[in-house]
Amino acid sequence: MLLRFSCINFAIRSSLASCIVMQERKEKYDILSVVGPTACGKTSLAVDLALAIEGAEIISADSRQVYRGMDIGTGKDIEEYTRCGVTVPSHLIDIVDAGEKYNLFEFQRDFLDAYDSIRQRGGFPVMCGGSGMYAESVLKGYRLLPVPENPALREQLEEKSLEELTAMLAQYKELHNNTDTDSKKRAIRAIEIEEYYLNCPVEEREFPKLNSLTIGVSVDRDVRRARISARLHERLQNGMIEEVKGLLDSGIAPDDLIYYGLEYKYLTLYLVGAMGYDEMVHGLEIAIHQFAKRQMTWFRGMEKRGIEIKWVDASLPRDEQVGIIKDMLYD
Repeated sequence: MLLRFSCINFAIRSSLASCIVMQERKEKYDILSVVGPTACGKTSLAVDLALAIEGAEIISADSRQVYRGMDIGTGKDIEEYTRCGVTVPSHLIDIVDAGEKYNLFEFQRDFLDAYDSIRQRGGFPVMCGGSGMYAESVLKGYRLLPVPENPALREQLEEKSLEELTAMLAQYKELHNNTDTDSKKRAIRAIEIEEYYLNCPVEEREFPKLNSLTIGVSVDRDVRRARISARLHERLQNGMIEEVKGLLDSGIAPDDLIYYGLEYKYLTLYLVGAMGYDEMVHGLEIAIHQFAKRQMTWFRGMEKRGIEIKWVDASLPRDEQVGIIKDMLYD
């Protein structure tokens, strides 16, 4: 990606801004959060913002970038974290082996560890990610408990079809999107969680209330769709198929990769022969477009649930975006 402004000018502005407003920033906000749908450019923006804030470090709020070896399909774009030879420290990326199941409780625990570590060093946290539930769990201070596995319930549910599991889950809660019913494993785990909270008393778990400046990256729908399609074909050409094949060859079961959804679901189905190449590409492209739409629905829901999101137009020059957000952060 081309830099929108020179490294020298950027460094000068960053240094002056941090010297002038460091104390005020600390008093006004605990964290800067950058959210938005896939392909909106939020990672690149978060990095530019982090470079403009003294001591800033990024905490990822992405439910799949935690997995090692799942790089292209999750869009980690690690190269984005370096500008002009300076690398922004990042957290909660590559912390879990592929094939494992990472959950919201673990994210909150790991987020707090990263947040406290940054603050103890005198730094400033910048949370960035498109997993709305992860971001909201921090911004709303959800208090969660780990839900243990229920082997007896799992064995009972395993005999049911995905359609039956979906109907069961709908009896516990309103299904706002189809993430929990993307596969049988996801649906079974979702029912397991709901059943646990239904029958077990929930003890409160402490989670600090953070004062966040929350930025939403707004991108035109047609532009977003064009970016998604272009990015998909670029990733297919740049090794995404080989990445998934390598994960399968390493011994990860196909069902475990399908569990992660989107790229890993469709590419796994293609590699095991359950889907042709053209069918895979077409189906995956539609699924990603639908996913982006669900992300925006979630973020709008966050606003209705009391989280103020200040939307910044992604079509603006990057230095202008950074300037607008810094004005909100410091004034």
